[in-house]
Amino acid sequence: MIYTTCLMCFATFSYGKSRRYSVVLAVALIGLSLFITLYYHYLQDPAFHQNAYAILTAIVLFRAMYVMEVNMRPRFRANAKGSSAAQEKGDRRDEQILRQMWTMIVCGLSIFLGGFLLWHLDNEHCSTLRRWRREVGMPWGFVLEGHGWWHLMTGTGAYFYIVWGIWLRHCLNGRQDEFMLRWPRWMSLPAIERRKTPAGDGASSVNGHANGRANAWVKKEL
Repeated sequence: MIYTTCLMCFATFSYGKSRRYSVVLAVALIGLSLFITLYYHYLQDPAFHQNAYAILTAIVLFRAMYVMEVNMRPRFRANAKGSSAAQEKGDRRDEQILRQMWTMIVCGLSIFLGGFLLWHLDNEHCSTLRRWRREVGMPWGFVLEGHGWWHLMTGTGAYFYIVWGIWLRHCLNGRQDEFMLRWPRWMSLPAIERRKTPAGDGASSVNGHANGRANAWVKKEL
């Protein structure tokens, strides 16, 4: 989990940066992940691993939220060029995309934190849960496997984050009209798909790419 989160951290913090910055960041994250691994092996304390994982995940999540808002929220890119009608159409499109992204974030984060809570409860009340599982018996005893629910729920939450990250990267590159979110039901998993035909007319598509170029000055400052 630590290594996967460090990969996400690299993808989030290296976007729009120089090669030198990316190399230094990669070396630092490798060193950090090795330190966490070795120190956890020395301590043998699950709380250290939990806290390290939670802190890394929070850093990556808040950074990605910041990048999303600064680059996609229309009021934060007042210097973007384009005709008035095309710009307003692009702004409405991006506002809708942001609402969908925030819905994904809330759902994914809720599932992830729910799994984290179950993991904590499983660690704190392990002996009690084991006794209950023996009393209930199988197969219903599996319901009380808090560690198993932790893996399922945090894995699902991480999937939401990865899909959001892919979609965000397309939007940061000005390709909002080429891809779409497919999420038909709350109980289904979201996915990013390429549109068969770009959304909107040609002016809208061109404006999407123009927005991507106009936002470049913002990305360089992140």
